[in-house]
Amino acid sequence: MEKTVEIKELQQVVVRFSGDSGDGMQLAGNIFSTVSATRGNSISTFPDFPADIRAPQGSLTGVSGFQVHIGAEKVYTPGDECDVLVAMNAAALKTQYKFAKKDAVIIIDTDAFKEKDLQKAAFKTADYLGEMGIDADRVIACAMTTMVKDALSDSGMDNKAMLKCRNMFALGLVCWLFDRDISLVFNFLREKFAKKPAIAEANIKVVQAGFDYGHNTHSTAYNVYRIETKNAEKGRYMDITGNKATAYGFIAAAEKAGLKLYLGSYPITPATDVLHELSKHKSLGVITVQCEDEIASCASAVGASFAGALAVTSTSGPGICLKSEAMNLAVIMELPLVVLDVQRGGPATGLPTKSEQTDLLQVLFGRNGESPMPVLAAASPVDCFNMAYVASKIALEHMTPVVLLTDAFIANGSASFKLPDLKDYPAIRPPYVPEELKGKWTPYMRAENGTRYWAVPGREGFCHILGGLEKDSDTGAISTDPENHNTMTKLRAAKIANIEVPDLKVEGDKDDAELLIVGFGGTYGHLHAAMDDLRAAGHKVALAHFRYINPLPKNTAEVLKAYKKVVVAEGNSGQLAGWLRMNVDNFAPYKFNEVKGQPFKVNELTAAFTSILQA
Repeated sequence: MEKTVEIKELQQVVVRFSGDSGDGMQLAGNIFSTVSATRGNSISTFPDFPADIRAPQGSLTGVSGFQVHIGAEKVYTPGDECDVLVAMNAAALKTQYKFAKKDAVIIIDTDAFKEKDLQKAAFKTADYLGEMGIDADRVIACAMTTMVKDALSDSGMDNKAMLKCRNMFALGLVCWLFDRDISLVFNFLREKFAKKPAIAEANIKVVQAGFDYGHNTHSTAYNVYRIETKNAEKGRYMDITGNKATAYGFIAAAEKAGLKLYLGSYPITPATDVLHELSKHKSLGVITVQCEDEIASCASAVGASFAGALAVTSTSGPGICLKSEAMNLAVIMELPLVVLDVQRGGPATGLPTKSEQTDLLQVLFGRNGESPMPVLAAASPVDCFNMAYVASKIALEHMTPVVLLTDAFIANGSASFKLPDLKDYPAIRPPYVPEELKGKWTPYMRAENGTRYWAVPGREGFCHILGGLEKDSDTGAISTDPENHNTMTKLRAAKIANIEVPDLKVEGDKDDAELLIVGFGGTYGHLHAAMDDLRAAGHKVALAHFRYINPLPKNTAEVLKAYKKVVVAEGNSGQLAGWLRMNVDNFAPYKFNEVKGQPFKVNELTAAFTSILQA
């Protein structure tokens, strides 16, 4: 007798798609997360790219992964381990099984587990499941390649083109497993391949075949899983990556300020997507220039700023090294500029596709002379929008370059984004030189808050010259006078120090915590999840997460000294901890540091923090 399919409701699930870098795992994962976000689920994703540009097919180093965590309520991380692992070939199973839970469902394409495939993946026997200790009852083993070819046999596509659709079969099967509306997948594909409708329809046919396979075979013990949305605010939602959110934040700030947006950039992983996204929006007054090198990209942005635009330059750690002289030019000229640093693994070329937090001290101090600069850090893909807006506001209102730190994890990762109403965002008011100062104004005349007035070229009576040589604070003429240089150094420092930033917020057991967890930037979700786990275990724990690093929030010392035990956790060797010790007397925290090119694992954080609690 045929068993009926039972639909079970889950609170959350983690799915990991993995295969060769050419197997389309990023696309399959992105579509699945988009469909889930459209349904209103909370999501957090982690695209895990190989460092090789194109490793040999079937090799262990060429495996690409995409992990998505879907929840009925707020989820903070992509998850430590997955509930479902899609392994499109033997190498993917070999390298990615370590990310799966012991009872995880494994989906494999048996056509990619032939003798030659097993040899490439360093399996010693033909019994690859037994060799890895995997229970065959947890494996959905299907001949995806064969079924894809059968589904597309009348399409007229060649063998290579048909094989590119295998990822859609896996996607269809996963959509069946989690009761996703595949019509949303179809809409996505028709939009993505709008100029190639035949390709769109072929992929749609394969998605349907994967969905039907799950339905007809009643895979995974005859259960379908549903994740209902709970406590979601009303509004329009989309799945958004951190890089796209950053681009949108810059566009929003320019619109609010009534300025053109200029991006000078040189392609570098993982920041290039910001350039790609902004280049699509010329209709919104966005100007993008792909320059010949990092120095030119930053220098051109300085020029655009002088001309009166909201100027941005984007890069990753190696590019910050090259931009430093032009960044300092903006410091001494006191021009608004946003420098986006999407941090990646280093040093040198390092790990281009991996994520770290190792540029903090570079952006704080990595320039010649006394060159203070505001430094902000986004905490999540969605927060990239907010912090890009705030960075632009600070730059424009305080006439200073500002560094915005993100990282590869949140830049490439995605989350469910409620489309904002710009009416809810604060006004941006650049300090344009007042008309009544006409005839009296000099280039370094300042407003009451110490900010230099901005005279945009073209205003009659306000012609002026700026440059990299020190200027007289009164006349704006070149000056080598020691007292003047001392004065200008202090004025530039005071301008940054006096920028008003929000107080440091404490979450969790803020009044009686035994341990305060401290972090910055893209580690927020993992640290918050660790705090939640520790509190659920009966510990009193709080979290203070820095988005504003220079200047620090005024209550920083008060917060850090209010707790007996403090641990600073960061994806470097202790850079934030060192910065805090420089600014808070007698601050001696515990430290948790990893430099692996990977996001933290929540279970490792909770174990480390538990040891500190018990110390």
